[in-house]
Amino acid sequence: MTELKTVQDSCCSAKGGLAGVELNKTMMPLPMFTPQKEEDEVCCGPKQAPRSSPLEKPGYRILPFVEDIMATTSGPIPRIKTELDKRDRIGSLLVRLGANRNNYKVSPGLYALGRPDSESVVLVTANYKLTFDTLRKALNGLNAWLLVLDTRGVNVWCAAGKKNFSSEEVILQVKNAHLDQLVSHRKLILPQLSATGVSALKVKKGCGFEVVWGPIQAGDIKSFLAAGFQAGKAMRQVTFTLSERLVLTPVEISQTLKSLLWLIPLMFLLSGIGPDIFSLANLWQRGVPVSLAVVLGVLSGTVLTPALLPWIPFRAFSVKGALAGLLVGLGLMLFSLKTIAFLPALALILLTVTLSSYLAMNFTGCTPFTSPSGVEKEMRQAIPLQSVAACLGLILWFISAFVRTPV
Repeated sequence: MTELKTVQDSCCSAKGGLAGVELNKTMMPLPMFTPQKEEDEVCCGPKQAPRSSPLEKPGYRILPFVEDIMATTSGPIPRIKTELDKRDRIGSLLVRLGANRNNYKVSPGLYALGRPDSESVVLVTANYKLTFDTLRKALNGLNAWLLVLDTRGVNVWCAAGKKNFSSEEVILQVKNAHLDQLVSHRKLILPQLSATGVSALKVKKGCGFEVVWGPIQAGDIKSFLAAGFQAGKAMRQVTFTLSERLVLTPVEISQTLKSLLWLIPLMFLLSGIGPDIFSLANLWQRGVPVSLAVVLGVLSGTVLTPALLPWIPFRAFSVKGALAGLLVGLGLMLFSLKTIAFLPALALILLTVTLSSYLAMNFTGCTPFTSPSGVEKEMRQAIPLQSVAACLGLILWFISAFVRTPV
């Protein structure tokens, strides 16, 4: 729940901290604490540097988005800022580029926004920091309680699909926060996109709180509250605009780069094999077009397909990606500086189509166009075909080196 993060061993952390302190990179609850006196010492390890805040404890530090700690009937609760600073923006940018994506999270538990009291609303969200930051920024000027679930650092929609944003987790965090002692009402506002993982009836029976489904977008929450918990039609509709689609492409490209770092050198090396066993001339003449086909296949699946998603025919993302890859592959053949013979051209097109088709499927979990069961069905059907096409493309490319036709 808190913004306190350990920097020492477990013997030091045994002194306690706010519930939900991150201990050795693992989320686990620890007892509440009161600020220590200045003369308190660390039980092990080197002597600690002076504390930047009287609220800090040996082995812990308060993270930058915490403004101060509120004393409540349920114990001390971190009060968080609604303005994002440079560190938040840099962290967001790095995550968009694929860095630290699997560990970009905050501790689960209860947070305060503004100066909430017993009548203030309780908003429930995931502990993925990008989601956390988006929500607190949208709630600037609002007095509210923010209950953060342990979704393993995954956003609301995906966590609900994986059953991490679940009825059981909502009940657990409500009880851990002693929310019934803190607020006079019995309502929790959950994001609509969490509905696939949460049963309102089960939450009601488990902790006594009623679930109210809030809007899809964090930016609509203030309007939703002002309208007495009534959501307009637009608040219930999931959008997937061009900007919302393209914002996902940097992380897809960055994740694919790890494979390209060994795939392209390998393709260059294989391109040198031919009738003369190994030829540096073939290495260059054949290595360049096959590497270009691989790169274009990646760009087709991660950029072109999502950009043109509503206009590419067919529903399956694998087919959409294959069509985009075919278009790019044919374009590569058309604008090639040298005439490429039929056999190697077919091999390159197969590789481009396969890569584009496979990478396009990564967007199935980000869109309102698909369902979990539909995604599973598509992958079961598409991946075997993609594997066969990729193997065929590699075999044809290898064989084409021994066929006496120009490349």
